Amino acid sequence: MAEFTIAQVRDALNAAVPFSMQMDFDNVGLLCGFPDATVTRALVALDITDAVIEEAVSGGAELIVSHHPLIFHALKRVTADDDRGRKLIRMLRSGISAICLHTNLDAARGGVNDLLMTALGGRVSGLLAPHGTLPDGTPYGITRLGELPEPLQLSDFLAHIKRSLGCPGLRYVAGTRPVRHLACCGGAGGGDLEQVFAAGCDTYVTADLKYDHFLWAKEAGLNLIDAGHFCTENVVVPHLRDLLMTHFPALDVRISAVHGSTIRWF
Repeated sequence: MAEFTIAQVRDALNAAVPFSMQMDFDNVGLLCGFPDATVTRALVALDITDAVIEEAVSGGAELIVSHHPLIFHALKRVTADDDRGRKLIRMLRSGISAICLHTNLDAARGGVNDLLMTALGGRVSGLLAPHGTLPDGTPYGITRLGELPEPLQLSDFLAHIKRSLGCPGLRYVAGTRPVRHLACCGGAGGGDLEQVFAAGCDTYVTADLKYDHFLWAKEAGLNLIDAGHFCTENVVVPHLRDLLMTHFPALDVRISAVHGSTIRWF
């Protein structure tokens, strides 16, 4: 069996989804572990939770690849009585490394938001607000603009989203137009609301929206849909698995069987 190191996996992911594409506030790359260690099995999940770590331990994985960073804010100490410290200690004791791809994966071609637009049934037509440029001059950004093949009534579009993303429910406000020209942002995209409307969109799909966002959209006549943070971003997990398997065919890559949306609906 071919052997790979954590560093080789890190470098392949960096080449495919450049870490330099991350937003200024973000933290991506190899955030925990052992660059020179051999990896034979990897676990992929949206988040590195205690349950995901235990799944990796019990399954013999030496690497967890996640979307959300294991370390986001600055650490001043690592102790077992802190949730982040506890995770880091457990992983290091178990010989498990973590590679995290966050806003760079949101922005990357074929990443979170391209996949989300596809799941919504739309075709990406552009970027709402590019925040950087690749060495070849290609702009990149997070929120996608797109178009459906034909207009849909909002009720039909909501039913499609619920099925396609596996949402337990949707929060939404109805605008004044059918769904045709839309924007999407996996995760928390409320800050782009007014720009989406100014771009001529009739519909915006994102997550983590506040009451004020819905009130503004209602008065503006925009269809605004909160499909949940997990559901709008989990579309990328199979892509991460496939990306790893493409570069390392001999690597045993599994999607977490224990991780799902933490929010429950009553």
